[in-house]
Amino acid sequence: MNKLSALEIDKLVKAHGLWCLEEGGKAMVREIVLEDFKAAFGLMAEIALMAESLNHHPEWSNVYNRLRIRMTTHDADGLTSLDQSMISFIDERLKSRGAA
Repeated sequence: MNKLSALEIDKLVKAHGLWCLEEGGKAMVREIVLEDFKAAFGLMAEIALMAESLNHHPEWSNVYNRLRIRMTTHDADGLTSLDQSMISFIDERLKSRGAA
């Protein structure tokens, strides 16, 4: 597992404009507001299944209809292709729900 280069991170940020690159460039964060708790929890369940299949788990919190997700790879001390895959998956799930 290799860390993403500065150019790869720049492309990731541009491709996923609703995610914010944390200062220092080691993680990306997105805050999502859904219609209710059921929708938020459903999305979390979908993300959890993908995370488990990749063995790469997000840092996240949920309060009612709000979900905050932080993606980073602790073992690499920064962003990797695993984070890129998870970010793409999350955005695709949101698009399919009409919540992008």
